[in-house]
Amino acid sequence: MKISPNKEDYIKAIYALNGAHEVISNKDIANELSVSAASVTDMNARLVKENLISYYPYKGVQLTALGVQVTNQLIRKHRLWEVFLYEKLGFQWNEVHDEADRLEHASSDKVTERLNDLLGNPQYDPHGGLIPNADGTIDEEKIKLVPLTAIEIDQYFIVKEVPDDEELLNYLFDKGISINDKYKLIDINAYDGMLTIKDVHTKDEVTISEKALEKIKVIQLVNG
Repeated sequence: MKISPNKEDYIKAIYALNGAHEVISNKDIANELSVSAASVTDMNARLVKENLISYYPYKGVQLTALGVQVTNQLIRKHRLWEVFLYEKLGFQWNEVHDEADRLEHASSDKVTERLNDLLGNPQYDPHGGLIPNADGTIDEEKIKLVPLTAIEIDQYFIVKEVPDDEELLNYLFDKGISINDKYKLIDINAYDGMLTIKDVHTKDEVTISEKALEKIKVIQLVNG
C-alpha cells in the first residue's frame, strides 16, 4: 500500500506511542510530531478514510490491523537502511536514524527486498530492533529481554536493544556501550540509582544514569 511520506510519519508516530495496542490522544500525537492539534485532526480524518486508524470520539485514535501492517513494512525499510548505513557505509549507530528516515520514504518494495538480499536477510538493526517481515508481520522473539534495571550486582549481561532515540544513542556512544557487548554490574548508587558496569573484554568501567536504564534491554547471563 503506497501512502504519502506525511501519512507515513503519522502512523509511525502513533505506533511509537503504542497505538497498536491502545488509544492515543491527539495531544500526544501533536507533541510527538511537533505539529498543531488542527493538523492532527485533519490527518486523522484522512487516515480513517484509508482504514489505517480507528477514531474514538473524545478519546483518540488507534491503528487498525492494516495500519499496523503498513507501519511494520515502513519500519522494515527504515531498519534495513540503518543496517546498510552501519555495515556498508561506516556510519555509527547514533548516526543512522535521520539518514534512514529519508531513504525509507523513497524506497519501493522492490528496492527494499533487493537491499534485504544484499545484506543477507538481517534480523536486527544496529540498535538491536527486530526487523519485521516483508508482509508486515513480526516473528516472535525467541530470547527473553529484560530492562537493565532487572540486573543485580555481580550479574553479567549482554546489551541487546536500545530505542532509536538520538539523545540516548549519543549518550551510550560517548560511554562506549555497544550492542552485543558483555558487561558486569559492579555497583548501584543508593542515592541516585546510577549503575556502574564493567566491560568484560576491555575491563573499562562506566556509569549509566537512572534515566537510561529502563530503555536498555539486555539478556541476563546465569553463569557469567
